[in-house]
Amino acid sequence: MRTFNEELNQHIAVMNTTQQCSESVEAAANLLMATFQSGNKLLLCGNGGSAADAQHIAAEFVVRYEQKRRALPAIALTTDSSILTAHANDFDFDSVFARQIEALGNAGDTLIAISTSGNSKNIIQAAQIARAKNLNVIALTGKSGGGLINIATLTITVPSSVTARIQETHILIGHYWCGVVEERLNVSESA
Repeated sequence: MRTFNEELNQHIAVMNTTQQCSESVEAAANLLMATFQSGNKLLLCGNGGSAADAQHIAAEFVVRYEQKRRALPAIALTTDSSILTAHANDFDFDSVFARQIEALGNAGDTLIAISTSGNSKNIIQAAQIARAKNLNVIALTGKSGGGLINIATLTITVPSSVTARIQETHILIGHYWCGVVEERLNVSESA
């Protein structure tokens, strides 16, 4: 029978081993800051819980994380039900995010592509189109990183094969990025 302490210990163990990703997490924070400073935007995509994470992170950038500051351009490609359902009906679901990047993405923008396996077909296609259009791609993955690691500009692969632990770590990383960007942005705007 599962206990909360077992779950908590598993969570702590994954968080501790995720320290090996610190350099990539910091590099991605710098890339996000450069994206916003240059007047470009952030696009995010994922499926299921990763879609929720994409929306969560986008909301933190557009509205605020901890500090009052200017809104930052971030769009979760998971939120427009008309686009999602029309595309899935008229084409297929594998290209649902790629199509939106084709319409909305510009060189210099950044895509955060979230897939716990790194093998979600629609996330891989999104990353491919993003790279073809000269967007930066930050991949948030887990397990072995999957095919996404061969496409992304930067990859953060959470060292776990448990989807829940990977997603918990992804949102921690997303919160860190929001805090760092917000802090640096406020410092640079007040200087």
